[in-house]
Amino acid sequence: MTVAATQRSPTIRVLAWLACRAEAVAIPLGAVLAGLALFSLFLLALGKSPAALVDLVWRGGFGSAFAWQNSLQRAAPLLFAALCVALPARLGLVVIGGEGAIVLGGLAAAVAAPPLSGLPAPLVVAAMALAGMLAGAAWIGAVGALKAYRGVDATIASLLMSYIAIALANHLIEGPLRDPTSLNKPSTLPVGEANMLGPMPGLGVHWGLGAGILACLLAWLLMERTTLGFAARIAGGNVRAAQIQGLPVRHLVVGFTALGGACAALAGFFEVAAVQGTANATLAAGYGFTGILIAFLARHNPLAIPPVALALGGLEASSGLIQRRMQLPDATILVLEGLLFLCLLVGETAYGRFKIFSPHLWASAKARTA
Repeated sequence: MTVAATQRSPTIRVLAWLACRAEAVAIPLGAVLAGLALFSLFLLALGKSPAALVDLVWRGGFGSAFAWQNSLQRAAPLLFAALCVALPARLGLVVIGGEGAIVLGGLAAAVAAPPLSGLPAPLVVAAMALAGMLAGAAWIGAVGALKAYRGVDATIASLLMSYIAIALANHLIEGPLRDPTSLNKPSTLPVGEANMLGPMPGLGVHWGLGAGILACLLAWLLMERTTLGFAARIAGGNVRAAQIQGLPVRHLVVGFTALGGACAALAGFFEVAAVQGTANATLAAGYGFTGILIAFLARHNPLAIPPVALALGGLEASSGLIQRRMQLPDATILVLEGLLFLCLLVGETAYGRFKIFSPHLWASAKARTA
């Protein structure tokens, strides 16, 4: 029996399909296990028990209805932050400046509400969301424009733009846009109780969670089921080939970075409209940086982002309990996330190096035994 014949076999086709997709699961999973092993050694060096930490993470993140609610609440902004990384990644861009878009999106949403206080609440909320999305799209879209038209590295540009955005927002919140009544905690004028978003029925979590899941679904449809997404994947795979085919690579770069920035800004909008009620320094909570880890763990697949965001949300929800019970700093979870990200970056070099994940291996093996 020839190799070509065996490739037509249903069994071989299934094995080949599994081989192609197992690599995208096995390598990130191995990287996570390696990161957890390194973190366990770190805990043992401090005289702490890794088993105790796992127990506290479970109890603090998923062990009760309140823990689940807290984890889901923390996962909501992480969905948008991860999309800010995942969407440009399909074009081969590593955008890590989502934190700045979150802050500016929240600030723009907060500033848009007071002048519209006389309008019906749904219109005010819609205007807040639109203002936030435009601010985030313009900020991260500028990173795409720098890459497309000036050749500036998107990773460096987005990181520097993030720092600028946070500094600019702090200046505006503590200066021209400060509410005079906010004494100990500088904030903008409140958006108004009528314009605040309530929780989702039955969950006790704000609507950012539902909107984030919907955004992930729409992002997957865009990337996998539209010609625009196909063009983006072609440009990400080989820019030169995409240009030869006449694809508008520059427009795709600017468009997808702007779309990622708009997604990140929605996280800031929901923090203002559903949690804080104003824009203040707490908008820079690190969601944008955690979103980088989530996007890489999900392999930039929008459908894989929600479960990964929930896992990271539960991890961060348990940080307070870990701090109290194990007498560890609150930043201990950041150490774990840093080790996971480091192992993921190392794991990127492993793709294509294991023959077991090659579809041709199964066809050849079947042919030799036939």
